[in-house]
Amino acid sequence: MSINPTPPKRILIILGHPAERSLSAAMAEQYQMGAQESGADVRFLRVGALQFDPVLRAGYNAPQPLEEDLVAAQQDIAWAQHLVFVYPIWWGAMPALLKGFIDRVFLPGFAFKYRRDSAWWDRLLAGRSARLITLMDTPPWYFRWFFRMPGHHQMRRTILEFAGVKPVRISSFGAVRTADKTQRAAWLDSVYRLGLRLR
Repeated sequence: MSINPTPPKRILIILGHPAERSLSAAMAEQYQMGAQESGADVRFLRVGALQFDPVLRAGYNAPQPLEEDLVAAQQDIAWAQHLVFVYPIWWGAMPALLKGFIDRVFLPGFAFKYRRDSAWWDRLLAGRSARLITLMDTPPWYFRWFFRMPGHHQMRRTILEFAGVKPVRISSFGAVRTADKTQRAAWLDSVYRLGLRLR
């Protein structure tokens, strides 16, 4: 009997679209299918199904107890080796509910920790990688060259890399509004293959 010395990769898929059914949800499910077929251990988190207050009421000036769903989300993030965020780009960035989830979950002491009497910080989620799968009505090339990808920079540089998650790879799909069934099927297949490659 042969023993595989490398355990299956632990992957957490975070679906950031607030609706139960969407093209984002279909993309996340396709990635999950590919990753599971490759032998990965996959967990799936639907932000829209969680029960929590997305508003950080006092900023970082006072503690705000985590709801049970957010405690479980932190446990899933701590467990994962690879994070896959799937969400639409609305007004240049992620949906408000996903941003609220990040505000509540990526807290000091969990995602990062400032050093005493210093502007520097420790990146507490180091050792993990991430993939962003984003959908947009804007053609991705236009989002890149004319809008300068504000949402991508926010998520990659000022959230995930700030917390130590690296590398962060991005796959953008659009324009969703004008895509026909053939184009959407091709996108779904592309995401499925990302899952197969565990990327």
